[in-house]
Amino acid sequence: MAASPSGPRRSTVHDVARAAGVSRGTVSRVLNGGYVSEQAREAIHRAISEVGYVPNTAARNLVRQRTQAVGFIVHEPHSLFLEDPNIGGIMLGANTTLSQADYQMVCVVVDTARDTDRVARYLSGGFVDGAVIVSARHQDPISDVVERLRLPVAFVGHPPGISGAWVGIDNRGAAEAVVSRLRETGRRRIGMIAAALDRDSGSDRLAGFRAALGDAFDPALVETVDLYAFADGAAGMTRLLERAPDLDGVFAASDAVAAGAMQALRAAGRRVPEDVGVVGFDDSAWATRTSPQLSTVHQPAEGLGSAAAAAVLAQLDGDQSVRTGILLDAPVVWRDSA
Repeated sequence: MAASPSGPRRSTVHDVARAAGVSRGTVSRVLNGGYVSEQAREAIHRAISEVGYVPNTAARNLVRQRTQAVGFIVHEPHSLFLEDPNIGGIMLGANTTLSQADYQMVCVVVDTARDTDRVARYLSGGFVDGAVIVSARHQDPISDVVERLRLPVAFVGHPPGISGAWVGIDNRGAAEAVVSRLRETGRRRIGMIAAALDRDSGSDRLAGFRAALGDAFDPALVETVDLYAFADGAAGMTRLLERAPDLDGVFAASDAVAAGAMQALRAAGRRVPEDVGVVGFDDSAWATRTSPQLSTVHQPAEGLGSAAAAAVLAQLDGDQSVRTGILLDAPVVWRDSA
């Protein structure tokens, strides 16, 4: 009878203990961060290399009731996930912090109602220890699931009505600052392409625009679009020009929106900044790819992701004091577009 096929035998803690000349319990203490003598610790590390021992992380996590994974959940269409450099920056910042703590990041994009149901089931199944949530909305089903499960979570942004740790910037104050500086260049008919008004970042940037203009605010000069996207910026600018051909300044709710607006202005024969001054928001790669380069607000995307991940890790370590808000600086960056 032919022998049943089998792979190479995996080294165990017993093999390490035998090679190091110590007990299995001493090996376990070293693997779990406990105290042993320096001589024993060195012998065990030599033995681990010698026998090729790899810890069984799955078994250890089962005992600890931990997955050693944190979800990174983005509430945006797939197209915007690829187009928006801020999402990538937030993701990289979160991944770096989680990686340093030996956690795996599981990336999930919520694009449709079906995605929402699937992700809700996934979170309920206990496949992650916590979550970083980007672009959440008020009364969002995913946020409701997280709250019901009491899952350690940190939001990037601060949707109204949502409890839990959050990390963000002062969108309203930063928008007011960049629009005020645009006014100081002598612009008198300033419009806005307002995006993503169903989340706190979009509505707060519109509020900052209104505050900067004060009595000069004209609601007819606000064009609303759905997403922080290049195509939305181009379409919104075209509609705004049709309604207000005499405008001489534009605040776009993101750099991608601003880049689209600048393309539409050029197509209409309007020069930037000679005829129309344009400012954006994010200081992303879009800002330096435009011609002229874009005046904007610097959003510390990687810093936001890192801080959010750190807040989740702190909760996993039992620190509940992090269930508050953290605001990072978002200064104006002035270039040639205004």
